[in-house]
Amino acid sequence: MKMLFSAAALMLAAVLPLGNAQAETVNRNATLNIAYGNRPGTLDPYLTTNNATSDVDRHIFETLFTINARYEPVPELVQSYTLSDDRKTYTFVLRDGIHFHDGQLLTADDVVASMNRWLSVSTQGKANLPGVQFSKVDDKTVSFTLPAPSLITLNVLADVKNIAAIMPKRIIDEANSSKKPVTELIGTGPYKLAEFKAGDYLHLTRYDQYVSRSEPASGLSGQKKADVKDIWFRYITDESTRLAGAMTGEYDLVFQLPKDNIDTLASAPDISLFQPQSGGSLITYLFNKNQGPFANVKLRQAFNLALDVHQTLLAGYSDPRFFKEGPSLGFPDQVDWYSDAGKPYWNQHKLDEARKLVQASGYKGEEVVIIATKEYAELYNLAIVAQQVLKQIGVKSRLDVYDWPTVLQRRQDPKNFDLCALEFTMRQVLHQYPFLDSRAKFPGLSDSPEIDGVLDAIKQASTLKETRPLVDKLNVLLWQYLPVIVLGRTTPDAVAIKNNVKGYQDLSGPILWNLSVTQP
Repeated sequence: MKMLFSAAALMLAAVLPLGNAQAETVNRNATLNIAYGNRPGTLDPYLTTNNATSDVDRHIFETLFTINARYEPVPELVQSYTLSDDRKTYTFVLRDGIHFHDGQLLTADDVVASMNRWLSVSTQGKANLPGVQFSKVDDKTVSFTLPAPSLITLNVLADVKNIAAIMPKRIIDEANSSKKPVTELIGTGPYKLAEFKAGDYLHLTRYDQYVSRSEPASGLSGQKKADVKDIWFRYITDESTRLAGAMTGEYDLVFQLPKDNIDTLASAPDISLFQPQSGGSLITYLFNKNQGPFANVKLRQAFNLALDVHQTLLAGYSDPRFFKEGPSLGFPDQVDWYSDAGKPYWNQHKLDEARKLVQASGYKGEEVVIIATKEYAELYNLAIVAQQVLKQIGVKSRLDVYDWPTVLQRRQDPKNFDLCALEFTMRQVLHQYPFLDSRAKFPGLSDSPEIDGVLDAIKQASTLKETRPLVDKLNVLLWQYLPVIVLGRTTPDAVAIKNNVKGYQDLSGPILWNLSVTQP
């Protein structure tokens, strides 16, 4: 017998607080001005996992599945679905009456075109759903068949960073034909793109024909109300300028606050600090495993052996309030994915042994290229630390500093870098970290058949309980192969919010629907 799932039955009933009732004072014509520190390299959601893209795109596009406040996958554009007895074939029935921002009715043709492009070009599709193709059943029904059962299919479809956005078929056809990123951002979400001036600003405006789900809001799921007419993302790369804008009230929301000055906001009038209660990001050093000095695993291991994790993170994030140390890919509250199995390889700080390993690696004095940007202050600080540690163990290096879009572009070519510091937003399942699976082809180009094999074994397990020894094994393999060095994780970043902005929530990025601005 097939398993039938209705959307209403799957949606989480618990509702996050949306602020005090202020219906009589809400200004639905309000404009929300946001100071945002990082500029997107692309707005095509299939081609990047970067926050600067996903934080915008989640308001424009919708997906077949999204996540609720518990990080569980739940339907968004899907009304109901079935899973075959062999746990391989999914069939999705789409919601009725959904229109794109250009007025076109959403049909199965749009879903098939969108999902098949996402499967072919995104890190998530290539790594976690290889060989899968969506097909049309009828105008409102699509299906696909997995090569083998997988525990994580719906989590992958609901990825919050490499977004499986549904777009009109004509836009996908144009991108496929040109082999370039999408040129129009047209979705079904509560906001539509009004204007984008690269490097300066991005303007969203309310989509008045938006059709919301009716379930209570929870995380990224459920009811979405666009109670602000216009949203402006102002790209302010200088952190002192963002801080000053928060202090003076120039901006309604300010992101990427400077951590060494954040306490000055406590006394600022008409400003509150919103602290998300869950989430954060893995803090890592990413290696180029494909070519250059760090293609030699012994040199990667030497760098790891030399690191003093506490001092490294303190230099990067200025205060232990802003980070937690630890070797695990999973976060502590992710009970199915957290593991200390890699701890013996982590935070060893053995400089003499590291120097000997450098010599044993056959290192011949090549220059390590560390790629960095000052637009992410903490990551830039970590890059400086990396250069100092490499010098201590006798490895030459140089720091190449660019703006963030250029970093994103240059790291696509393995000839351009050997090492960079990166944060990876907490994901629902470990497979969503793009640096693990060689099939993802993520910058740095991992190539570990052992890691790929364990990832596949986890997917094919019948229950999460069965995966426990595999999760431990994956963490050990991580530290032996070292696609990245996991230093720890960030605590979720605080956001400065003017007091007349009500209902702001955050789940792996800002949630700007169900938010309102009250009259002065």
